[in-house]
Parts: sequence; structure tokens; C-alpha cells
Amino acid sequence: MSEPAPFAYEGLDRAIHERARLGILTSLASQPKGLVFGDLRRLCGLTDGNLSRHLSVLQEAGLVEVTKSFERNRPQTRVAITAEGRKRFLDYLDVLDRVVREAAAAARSQGDDSPLPGFARA
Repeated sequence: MSEPAPFAYEGLDRAIHERARLGILTSLASQPKGLVFGDLRRLCGLTDGNLSRHLSVLQEAGLVEVTKSFERNRPQTRVAITAEGRKRFLDYLDVLDRVVREAAAAARSQGDDSPLPGFARA
């Protein structure tokens, strides 16, 4: 295919683009030491099994690191975003920002000057 595809948005990383995984990475992005599994589960509104499955996908993609240890003789699982994960997450956000700006511009170009609900003016 030799024609340009301006709306293909190749930078929307499939490992990140799923809603739960986007929430997980967003939660971890501001936590340099990571989060304990239970806290991450509550922040993202997921079940143990659901979070475990999404973490497996993110871990296989090299986006997060899962470490298991003991604290006060109790097992503890901690999840942290990797350096590669942070870079890919920020790249993803740049593309997502472009999607939002272009969608809003396209909608405005149809003669409707009001922004779409949930879209800020570019």
C-alpha cells in the first residue's frame, strides 16, 4: 500500500491500548518504586485474576517488572514500570494526543464550532 494513511495511528501500542492496561501504566507512571499488587488492583478496579492477566501481557512486552518479596513475614507482590515501559507509554500518549487533536479538528471542520464532549479545544 503506497498511499499515506494519516489516520492509521501506528504508534497506538496494542499492549498499552487496552483500557485496563492503560489504567495500570497510568497508575504506575507516577510511582518510581511501583505499587503493591492490592493497591494497584484497587486503583484500577480489577479483580486479582484480571490484574494478573494484564500484568502478564505488560511483563511479556517489557513494560512492567513484577517482584515478589516478604514484608512482615507476608508475601508481597510489587509492580513497577520499566524504563522501556515509561518510554513506550510516553510515546503512546504523544500519539493519543495527536488522535484527540485531529479528531477535534476534523469535527470542527464540518462547520460545528463547538468541541466534541470530552475534547478540549486544540
